Amino acid sequence: GLDMVGLAADWLTSSANTNMFTYEIAPVFVLLEYVTLRKMREMIGWPGGCGDGIFSPGGAISNMYAMLIARFKMFPEVKEKGMAAIPRLVAFTSEHSHFSVKKGAAALGIGTDSVILIRCDERGKMIPSDLERRILEAKQKGFVPFLVSATAGTTVYGAFDPLIAIADICKKYKIWMHVDGAWGGGLLMSRKHKWKLNGVERANSVTWNPHKMMGVPLQCSALLVREEGLMQSCNQMHASYLFQQDKHYDLSYDTGDKALQCGRHVDVFKLWLMWRAKGTTGFEAQIDKCLELAEYLYNKIKNREGYEMVFDGKPQHTNVCFWYIPPSLRSMEDNEERMSRLMKVAPVIKARMMEYGTTMVSYQPLGDKVNFFRMVISNPAATHQDIDFLIDEIERLGQDL
Repeated sequence: GLDMVGLAADWLTSSANTNMFTYEIAPVFVLLEYVTLRKMREMIGWPGGCGDGIFSPGGAISNMYAMLIARFKMFPEVKEKGMAAIPRLVAFTSEHSHFSVKKGAAALGIGTDSVILIRCDERGKMIPSDLERRILEAKQKGFVPFLVSATAGTTVYGAFDPLIAIADICKKYKIWMHVDGAWGGGLLMSRKHKWKLNGVERANSVTWNPHKMMGVPLQCSALLVREEGLMQSCNQMHASYLFQQDKHYDLSYDTGDKALQCGRHVDVFKLWLMWRAKGTTGFEAQIDKCLELAEYLYNKIKNREGYEMVFDGKPQHTNVCFWYIPPSLRSMEDNEERMSRLMKVAPVIKARMMEYGTTMVSYQPLGDKVNFFRMVISNPAATHQDIDFLIDEIERLGQDL
């Protein structure tokens, strides 16, 4: 969707065409980032909005920042001496987590083999007992667990990992707890739905992408860190040609030295202006509406002929996962042949959707489940009529398969 206030803010940001590394070249934007990140940390539940944070180019980079800072917290010497000076590190995340966790491990020289995938239940939530078992296994092998990345709103099922149980395990074994709330973090705005992130206040770091559920124009992704000063210590290089120590203002407003980037786009103004225009209650209303539309879709198809849900029960987020079963497959018994034919249904319907130009719903396989549709609703302009049309369109395009 498109938010007109966010668009206006984007125009102004582009018109100013300034950078974000020192206070003197972007004083207003630097201060807006300061207050906005503090407000986001308050909503996470950190006392007084304490801590630190930065807007980065997307959730994948925010997750990589978390990994970088967690490693530095445990082994500060890695900054100067590199990976050769520290033991073999391992990170843990669910088998349904975003690929960016492995990508970050590859980029930081930790290696994708050092990311251990934890089993999920049938709803896609990480199983805490399996996490603890794998931590103990890794320690017995002489590896050092340094990070657990829990997911609040998985990409496919929209599942929320049990953060309280994960926080207990991280505390027990002294491991950094990161919450990837890129997709689900927006639910902190909703009094009705924020319980799904219970325990997030115990995390050491949180990724939250307002450009997803909150509808802020791309890009707008925040990495929020509970411990103040850690980002600065981890990333600063003391470049005297930019970050002089004898400036006439508070040097903490020179944010560039705590970022991996030098040049940094102004991402905060879109979010700040939208927040001023809508208020938290305005964001809450649009988020609640999207979740209500997802529930409406689920209720319409859960018992409808020709549809099968991928998992039992109401979705936790706006991800509605289902198979469309064409008439030719409805009377077939559930065997390998039926599965191989069903696997081809969603790709054909998706191709026809795009050829007709009417709708575009993603599909994918997952584990032993063949291709299914994953309808995700994040545009507050969507209506019940749009959902009705989608169902009719899938049936129209798939009847003959």
